[in-house]
Parts: sequence; C-alpha cells; structure tokens
Amino acid sequence: MTSSSERRHDLDWLRVLGVLLLVPFHVALIFVFDPFTIMYIRDSVNSRILAEITGFIHLWHMPMLFMISGAATYFALGVRSVGEYIRERSVRLFLPLLFGILTYVPLTIYIQHSDVLSLQEGYAGFFRIDLNQLDGMNGAFTPAHLWFILFLFVFSLAGLPIFVWLRTEKGKSVIERFGMAMQTPMSLIVLGIPLTLAAATGILGDMNPLYYFLIFFFGFVFASDMRFQKSIDKLTWIALAYGVAETAINIIFPIRNFTQWTPQWMALGLMYQMGRWALTLATLGLGHRFLNFTNHILRYASEAAMPFYLLHMTFSVITGYFVIQLDAPVTVKYPLIVVVATGLTLLAYEAVKRWNVSRVFFGLKPAK
Repeated sequence: MTSSSERRHDLDWLRVLGVLLLVPFHVALIFVFDPFTIMYIRDSVNSRILAEITGFIHLWHMPMLFMISGAATYFALGVRSVGEYIRERSVRLFLPLLFGILTYVPLTIYIQHSDVLSLQEGYAGFFRIDLNQLDGMNGAFTPAHLWFILFLFVFSLAGLPIFVWLRTEKGKSVIERFGMAMQTPMSLIVLGIPLTLAAATGILGDMNPLYYFLIFFFGFVFASDMRFQKSIDKLTWIALAYGVAETAINIIFPIRNFTQWTPQWMALGLMYQMGRWALTLATLGLGHRFLNFTNHILRYASEAAMPFYLLHMTFSVITGYFVIQLDAPVTVKYPLIVVVATGLTLLAYEAVKRWNVSRVFFGLKPAK
C-alpha cells in the first residue's frame, strides 16, 4: 500500500491475510447448512463449529478488505493523474473481471450443477446472461465471487469526482477538520450509525453496495490523515472486546429469529452492525500495531494476492467436489480441501505470472 512518501506495510499484510483467509472461509461453508450463505457445493454434514467461525469472520472480513481498497485509492491518486488512474483501474480490475466471468467462473458453477444437468443441455447450453443475479448460482454469466472486483471497479470510478476533490486544498481542509473531530477514539464508533442505516436498505442483501461504498469511502478518508489511525490505535482493544461480545450475543439471540422492524430486531440489528464496524476498526488497529514491517514473504504475497483472489473459489469448489465424496469426517475433509485448494491456487499463480499475456488477465502488471 503505497503513498508518495511511505509504505503502509500493515495494510499490505492485512490485504494479504484477508485474501489468504478466503480459502478456509469458503471451504468451511461447504460444511455449513445456512440459507443465508452462498456456496456452490455442500457436504452432507453440518458443522456447527465451522458455522460459528465463519459467522465471526464474516463480520469484519469484507469490510476490512473494502477499507484497505479505499486506502489504496487514496495512495494511487497521489502518484497518478486521473487519466492514468482510470486506465490502471480498467486494466487491473475490469479486464480480469470480464475474463473471469467468461472463463473459470462458469466452470465453478457448472460443477455445482453437474449431478443434475442433462446430457442434451451440456456445458455451453447451461449458461445464460442474467443481469439480475450477481451470485451466478443458476448458471448465469455473472460475477459470482468476483462481485468484490466489480464493486471495486464501480466504486473507484463512481467516487472519483469526490476523491479527486478531497485531495485538493479545500478537500484536505475538510478532512483535517473531520480528523480533529475524530481524535476521541469513541467518536469513530459513531460512524457505525450511517453504516447501519445503509445496511438497513437491504440493497442486494449481504452484497449491499451502499454499505460497502461507505466503508470504501471511510478507507480513503482514514488513509489521508494519520490522526484517524492514531484514534484507531487507542480504540483497538475496546473495539475488539465489543465486537467479540456482540458476536456472542448474536449466537445466543440470532437476529434472523426476530420479525423484521420489531423493536427487538432493530436493537439487535444496530448492535450487529456496530459490532461489525468495531471489529473492522480492531483489525486495522491490530495490523498497525503488529504488522508494520516487510520481508520477502510479504513482497511475494502482495503480488500473488490478486490472482489468488480471482482463482481461489474455482479450485476450492473443484477440490471440494471430489473430497466431500470421501467416506471421512469433517475433521479430515475440511483441512484436506483447504491445503489442496490453496496449493493449486498458488501453483496457478506461479503459472500465470510467467507470461505478460496471462498476467494482464489476472490483474498483474507486466513483468519488467
């Protein structure tokens, strides 16, 4: 994560770890029976332990990645012109997105339906264009797990006018005043209120673009003034404690068990969203405290992160499809899928990075 003057290694590490976590997270969903989660294959065994672990990770994982992406936008605009920025986002986000939609994403979904497809329908006939479906669960040519890349591309361009303005002298003065107002650590928690309101709109369910754009925007703003990070550092342990406590409350009193818009549902919903925000801040604080360094592992993983994100789901589903057919307990199948899928994804990255033609389709800069 680069600015014109310094490298935020903590954000680099959080991005890398967040992407690497996708394999154990998505593989765990194979063993979770939950109508509110999306996974392309399911085992016959339901693991309550994995359900609770994935529920906890879900609280902060994607918000953290969107925060980091917002910060990356701030740094990118510091070293690129607007035209260069647009070209870079188009090449490194839109092109890999389009390539994925047309190639390996359909294979992932085909495997999901392979046991029920007719021979007459075949692979090519299974897919259709359905712009109303982002998860691609019924075989549409849609982003599926690449929805994150789609959102980043849209946010990067749709928010560009305000991002550019915030880097002007007037914009910087606004951020400076905002940063001064946020010097009290608990004042950062208040920002969870607009996030809660955004989430309450229910746009696209869990893939709420309004909610994630606000997170992305906060990431941009927080990266522009270190006073925000100093406030996060002071808040880290309190935010972590609150987030963990809220997780326990959500396990005991699941919000989905209450009727929408009742007082109990609204109270639990507010606590849930504030807990997500608190845990997101806690991850940023922990990263800044413990991960502000670099080494050869980070340098390797930073480049591998984008191809790893793009390909991890396909290899997780392919591996999982065969492993869940084994007569073995979850304690064997789960780590086996994680290890094999991670290894295959890394091998694919090693192949992709060797040619400039393939690098461009997986979001990598041409090799020098």
